[in-house]
Amino acid sequence: MPRPRKPQQMKVVAGTDQPCRRSEAGIDHKAVSALPDAPDWLPNAHAVKEWNRLGPLLVRVNLLTDAGLSAFGQLCALHGKIVQLWAAGEAPTGHMMSQYRALINDFGLTPVSQGKVNPTGEKPKGNAFANNGKRRGA
Repeated sequence: MPRPRKPQQMKVVAGTDQPCRRSEAGIDHKAVSALPDAPDWLPNAHAVKEWNRLGPLLVRVNLLTDAGLSAFGQLCALHGKIVQLWAAGEAPTGHMMSQYRALINDFGLTPVSQGKVNPTGEKPKGNAFANNGKRRGA
């Protein structure tokens, strides 16, 4: 089994980051500029409320794309169902909670996953005068 790759942030901290070894991972889908209306297939008002709460946040940070709208809808639908179960005095299944956790991680909605999710669209240009992560001579 191959060793897992060291995260980019750790390479920068350790001083071993090299621009020639960086890889652009993933497909760059165009981010949506405005949140569309909630789909009519969302199961309840809790799901629609979650769509309207999280959607603008994801649009603002360029994490919501046309390709990701369906997954975001699934996240909101699952949230709505879980809230409905809790309100009825029942507990959601472990599988439901696991799926919910996976979906919120995919959108960078937990503290741990925020550093792992890359926004889409234009990336800000770096400082042309930066030292490119290399250590300065002492």
